[in-house]
Amino acid sequence: MRLTKQTNYAFRILIYCAANDRRLSRVADIARSYAVSEPFLFKILQPLNEGGLITTVRGRNGGLKLARPATEITLLDVVRLTEDNFNMAECFENEDADCPLMDSCRLSSALREALNAFFAVLDRYTVADLARPSDNITLLLGLDKLEAAAIAQ
Repeated sequence: MRLTKQTNYAFRILIYCAANDRRLSRVADIARSYAVSEPFLFKILQPLNEGGLITTVRGRNGGLKLARPATEITLLDVVRLTEDNFNMAECFENEDADCPLMDSCRLSSALREALNAFFAVLDRYTVADLARPSDNITLLLGLDKLEAAAIAQ
């Protein structure tokens, strides 16, 4: 199983916002930190906003922030919003799959058990867990420079 690029960057956006929790985060700054395009990030923001994980503020001094504390946003919350399906085998997606073992095969139940274990682990971790240690992440994301620039103004 491989998570999509959308999920990967959704985690990154949320980590950025968690590390920058005292201010609104600007998409331009997030894009610069991760060396990715702003339009790509805007596409990811929509499900995060609609799913209640981030809040956006429009206008010149606008930006985005976490809609609730980072300790309350699990990795499973993010994955459920950003992944389309979790079909690990043909029989997951179609009961009419072309397999002669369909009615007696245990593969499907073993894969479902594995998927449930995957979900259980994701549910144990939060965005706050990913944003630690925040001092190191603050430096890596360039948030220290943004804070210094804000103080200088």
